Amino acid sequence: MFGGVFSVPVNNPHLRKSGSRLIINNLGENDLKNSSMQLGTIAKLRSPLVLSSLKVALYVGGLYVCGKIGWESVMKMGLDTRELFFYETFLYYNPPLLITMMVWLWGVNLWVFSRTGVHYAEIFDLGSDHLSHKEIWKCARLMTTIILTSMTAYLYLYSHGDVYLAASQPIVLYLSAVIILIIPFDMFYMSSRYYLLWTFWRILFPVQTVTFSDFFLADILTSLSKVLSDLERSVCRMVHRQVATVAWFEADSVCGSHSAVIPLVLVLPYLFRLFQCIRQYRDSKDIANIWNAGKYLTAVPVIFLSALKYFIDQDTWTYSIQPAWILSGLANTFFSFFWDVLRDWDLSVFTRIFKFTKPNICSHLLYGRRWVYVWVIGSNLVLRWTWTYKLSAHLRNNYITVFIITLLEIYRRFQWAFFRIENVWYNINHPKRTTSHQSNPVSLQNDNSGEQEKLLAHSHSLGV
Repeated sequence: MFGGVFSVPVNNPHLRKSGSRLIINNLGENDLKNSSMQLGTIAKLRSPLVLSSLKVALYVGGLYVCGKIGWESVMKMGLDTRELFFYETFLYYNPPLLITMMVWLWGVNLWVFSRTGVHYAEIFDLGSDHLSHKEIWKCARLMTTIILTSMTAYLYLYSHGDVYLAASQPIVLYLSAVIILIIPFDMFYMSSRYYLLWTFWRILFPVQTVTFSDFFLADILTSLSKVLSDLERSVCRMVHRQVATVAWFEADSVCGSHSAVIPLVLVLPYLFRLFQCIRQYRDSKDIANIWNAGKYLTAVPVIFLSALKYFIDQDTWTYSIQPAWILSGLANTFFSFFWDVLRDWDLSVFTRIFKFTKPNICSHLLYGRRWVYVWVIGSNLVLRWTWTYKLSAHLRNNYITVFIITLLEIYRRFQWAFFRIENVWYNINHPKRTTSHQSNPVSLQNDNSGEQEKLLAHSHSLGV
């Protein structure tokens, strides 16, 4: 009853045994009808399609409720504080939302890899318990729910005068994320969490041989440099107890938009990659790694020259600093663009990845199509330039524009990951095709298996 499993007692007189099967005889018309209805209900409830549809409906309904409450809370505020407070809310919740978007798209990457024969687990040296695309999406779904719920509570509590409780919402969210990452218990995918933390540690201190995971995650961090900068500003405000206020927007605020820490945090991911390239050159003696280091070095003047705008007068910026900033931005954009196309992706076999092992509409639309070449190359060039432009200091407070550009950069990195990983996998399985100038920077700790030996054969190649 009420969705329980329908069963009939074994000693029921209506039951008669026929061989090894139990049959039901002499049931009344009403009994038979009720039994059929219950069994039909069970079948419907157990249907994967029905359950999935119900989950999607509940999820979408929850997002709608959060959006409605959040919008009504913002509209309840006065016009004089609404804009500034919305900016502050954006500052706290923009970083985790963008990171969550990256997780969603990484799940899409893994889904495609699983259906195109690209064994990403071997490339990243993952254990047998690594997360699948379904588990990645599960994490992303949970992250989205928690972040939007916290943001809705923040807006609602502040608009109703509970400033203290409102201020606690982003703090609890950030602390919870840290605790979940480091908790030393076999829960929340502990092995994957510790693999991620260990990779972060290797990026911060690149004293060991650079593995594929090390440089791949470090490249992703360059796309999230603005996210890291906003995280620093958010934590700064939490430490100085400035959450749920609007006076912080002033230039002389400790955590304000003129803080000298902002360009330092923006440049850190590029310095990490720079040090990795130097370490790779030390291990391989391949001069191409120095060229690769130069690619990341060109991002440094883009960031620091732009930051000077807040510390010098307008005329000096316009006639002395801005031309140098534009030149450095162009150098970084085109250097990075050509490296993506010629080194990381290997243009000669560009569309292999979209050939699914089973017939699929995606494979039909994408595999071997000329427009894929045009789209990926063209969009990569445009998005490379917009990302460099985003580092401009005058856009620091235009949070909507910066948010859109950061989303576009996350998409560019998502697109880049397809061809970067697939190119490595192809080189592993076709070692004769790899030459001294092609890229496949994979280094593993164990070379017992045949595939790992193939990976090690390419560990000194260009492309990190």
